[in-house]
Amino acid sequence: MQFYLLYFTHCAFKMRILCYDCFSGISGDMNLGAMIDLGVDENFLNNELQKLDLQGWKLEIAKAQRHGIGGTMVTVRQTRHEHHHRHLSDIEKIVNSSRLDDETKKLSLRIFMKLAAAEASVHGIEIEKVHFHEVGAVDSIVDIVGAAICFNALGVDEVHVSAIELGGGIVQCDHGRLPVPAPATAEILNGIPVRMNGVDFEATTPTGAAILATLGTKFNSKETFRVTKTGYGVGHKDHPEVPNLLRVFLGEAAERIETGHDALLIECNIDDMNPEIYEHVSEKLFSAGAADVYLNNIIMKKGRPGIILSVICESEKAGRLREILFTETTTLGIRTIPFRKDTLSREFEIIETIFGPVKFKRSLFKGKEVSCKPESEECRRIARETGLPLKHVYSTLAEALSNVKNKNNA
Repeated sequence: MQFYLLYFTHCAFKMRILCYDCFSGISGDMNLGAMIDLGVDENFLNNELQKLDLQGWKLEIAKAQRHGIGGTMVTVRQTRHEHHHRHLSDIEKIVNSSRLDDETKKLSLRIFMKLAAAEASVHGIEIEKVHFHEVGAVDSIVDIVGAAICFNALGVDEVHVSAIELGGGIVQCDHGRLPVPAPATAEILNGIPVRMNGVDFEATTPTGAAILATLGTKFNSKETFRVTKTGYGVGHKDHPEVPNLLRVFLGEAAERIETGHDALLIECNIDDMNPEIYEHVSEKLFSAGAADVYLNNIIMKKGRPGIILSVICESEKAGRLREILFTETTTLGIRTIPFRKDTLSREFEIIETIFGPVKFKRSLFKGKEVSCKPESEECRRIARETGLPLKHVYSTLAEALSNVKNKNNA
């Protein structure tokens, strides 16, 4: 069995950063325009979106300017009128039955879950009963799935987001005329730095807010990085003073001596909840930005078996995560513990194997490799496509990695 190195991505890689400069807000189509302007191939994006097997739309992509600054404008044009008011279950069915890869499916549904959770909170209903009106339309589905496709294509490690301009005035939506920001947008961006009234229209839509809240890893960060490329997504509205543009930067972070940062551990003890609920709660916590969720068995007072439900998160996510714990579980109290989180730095390589190109993740400590292994999603995909046992896929890819290292050391 032969293996050979086809190519590496990010060999001189430090930390790839995608930075959103939302000085004029963000919408789903502005995000797609910015991603294409940044370098995501429009034919690749279109071909991937066709895997949704969703009829009645087409992408219109054109160069445009705002205040003399050129960028890319994307319009998701509906080719037939639809009256769908979809539930979350309808969206999940469309995405899960598509021919998209698993990573794109999961990220798309995380963004939709962010929207659904916000709508449920605003209307005071269960998440399963939320009707997606504007967001359930085919153009918004394309915007959100397209965002996931572009994000995965860029292969970035962190997403930095500036303070987000929300706009001002009144917006017309399915529920009538509402003040900007729309209630769902305000709910989604709870805890995230924003500003208002920089323009007199809805600068940030619920779709745009959900994309940033899901992808963002650092908000209003002052960290420095080296810009390698800049892209502009052009909005459809025009403003006499502020260019209606979404600016994005692709870059590399300066080498970090320290790989730690402050984080929070949120925990609660539970001894009276149906165990079937834990999976549901975990999914909601991850969708709301938890870095990790895990359970530990304990013995509580009077000898009752119980569970410690632990959540690790960044401080700006804590409010929403506490809300989920109080509303979705039977706990009566939560403890929050600040701590320092130290992590290894990571690099990614694409190695050509008998299964085709496969992404491997290298973990480094002070620049030296500690471990290297194939991404688990890649291994599961290969096992499904080939019918091979998963353990065989892992061992075969380990052999491929060993051969590449031997060749490089020869």
